[in-house]
Amino acid sequence: MGGGARCMKITLADEIPDEFPFKIQDNPGERTVLLTREYGDEIIKVEVDMPNPDDIEEDEEGDGNEDEGANNRTSIPLVVSISKKNGTCLEFGVTAFSDEISIDSLSVKQPEASDDQLAYEGPDFGDLDENLQKAFHKYLEIRGIKPSTTNFLQEYMINKDSKEYLGWLKNLKKFIEK
Repeated sequence: MGGGARCMKITLADEIPDEFPFKIQDNPGERTVLLTREYGDEIIKVEVDMPNPDDIEEDEEGDGNEDEGANNRTSIPLVVSISKKNGTCLEFGVTAFSDEISIDSLSVKQPEASDDQLAYEGPDFGDLDENLQKAFHKYLEIRGIKPSTTNFLQEYMINKDSKEYLGWLKNLKKFIEK
């Protein structure tokens, strides 16, 4: 099991692959999971959110003959922050599909910028030169944001969603019984 095992309770379904490059911080009752790792002089943080419920419903409503096609519709949103020691940070908005990663946005965060300032966020990612887009995909892949990582995260987050739902139902039951 990976190094993140001590940060959470693990069931057999949650075994972390040996090649998984991140430490996982999974707090019960929260809808997001935080992944962290260092790469050279960079600190990488990935906030992973729950899959879109509509995507899960589509998965479950399949006729059973399109298992691979159904998985392609399931996606999870990620916010990937890559910080340098000087405090400057690249922040990527990413949607992870089965075997595909889509970069939705990219911004540069300056440490001295105030929250009141409306900083220039750059162009839409899709408007960047195609070679630059490919270079940023490779940049993320080298840092661990790649299909083998996100495929595990999809399964992990669907499992987390089920566990959180059960916890929510138990809390609801306790409230009603009082």
